[in-house]
Amino acid sequence: MGSKLYVGGLPYSVTEGRLQELFSAHGTVESANVIADKFTGQSRGFGFVEMSSGSEAQSAISALNGTQLEGRTLTVNEAKPMAKRDNFGGGGGRGSREGGRNRW
Repeated sequence: MGSKLYVGGLPYSVTEGRLQELFSAHGTVESANVIADKFTGQSRGFGFVEMSSGSEAQSAISALNGTQLEGRTLTVNEAKPMAKRDNFGGGGGRGSREGGRNRW
């Protein structure tokens, strides 16, 4: 088992410090990140915590998954690897790469 955890259902007011504090009761926290919207800076309601060992990560999952934090139910499980993305930046298809105009 990996030591990186996904934490969903976070209240929008939770900071990285608060997330680290919450998980440190179950072992050594290597890092705690709350994911924020890149335009507004507001929390997106989820984050990632990296514990120093797989056993500490399992302990945190067992203790925190399904618990309440500020009225929201936390989802804590092992983080999945990030999905591979293409390098075109959005839209997709011929139009987005070639200016979006039909030249024929």
